[in-house]
Amino acid sequence: MTDRPRLRRRSFISGTAAAAALAPAGAFGQAADWPNKPVRFICGYSAGGLTDLFARLAAEYFTTKYGKPFVVENKTGAGSIIAADMVAKSPPDGYTILFTNSTAMFQNQVTFKNVPYDTSKDFIPVSMLSAGKVPLCIHKSVPGGNDLAALVAYAKKNKTSFGTTGIGSLAHVFCMKLNDTFGIDMEPVHYRGEAPMWTDLSAGVTQAACSTLQGASAAIQAGNVRPVAVPTRTRSRRIPEVATFYEQGATHPYLLLESMVCCVAPTGTPEPIVEALSAGMIALNAQPRMLEFVDKFGLDQGAQGRADFAVFIRDMGPLLTQAVRELNIEPQ
Repeated sequence: MTDRPRLRRRSFISGTAAAAALAPAGAFGQAADWPNKPVRFICGYSAGGLTDLFARLAAEYFTTKYGKPFVVENKTGAGSIIAADMVAKSPPDGYTILFTNSTAMFQNQVTFKNVPYDTSKDFIPVSMLSAGKVPLCIHKSVPGGNDLAALVAYAKKNKTSFGTTGIGSLAHVFCMKLNDTFGIDMEPVHYRGEAPMWTDLSAGVTQAACSTLQGASAAIQAGNVRPVAVPTRTRSRRIPEVATFYEQGATHPYLLLESMVCCVAPTGTPEPIVEALSAGMIALNAQPRMLEFVDKFGLDQGAQGRADFAVFIRDMGPLLTQAVRELNIEPQ
């Protein structure tokens, strides 16, 4: 990817570097006996989704590791803003940690008028988990093969609706960029979650949709939809027969965007605690249930530590924000 726009706001990376300086005077002393009480993992999304399951696997692992309760609390609403604001305003003592995703970290800055937290100042990156290669699927009624050409040919002659998981989501970006690339006019239809989106695609209410492979699996297996493309430059290991957007002539950098779920701590959290959480997330990858989870969702790898998360923030964050800004969305 080239010509990445520069991040104009102070990045997570600089926030990480400043964490030690921002920590309260007694913070490092407190970190020595962490955890000595229950730790709350605040999840900005409902139970059963990728973010929630990641948080629950982590909570189970840390509870066993430290012998203290790590408890997941789902605080849903407003695109994870409620949860993020709650954690941003919590004491930076390692006992209130946020699990959220790239939409809350980057796109919310564009899609909402008043976001009460500043991701570049209020949080320290701990760990991230790539959301995988989200497949673009089309309804079985669209004639042609298992490729973008089938969708493009159909959209040139017919009214075509494209299901997304919300305004400013990756699917929304992909829809509009495919329109620009191929000179078509698909209409994005925004849903509040994957389940109703895939239900409508399966029924032929929409002709295309894009989100997680796990979410699409039932519709694919039933033969109601077929995957025709995946983002990023390499194919999904779960559906290697499906070509990438890039291979099919859709080469704009926004069609290579990736999403993730993540774990962040309030700025000022003692360095030893942040490091313990990050290292624990990496160690989680060796657990059988985590291995099963990664395979089930078709992910290419497990949890990544704070250093890799910082690289994602540096390289992908500005693109995610800019891609949504170019949609010219009226902030809510």
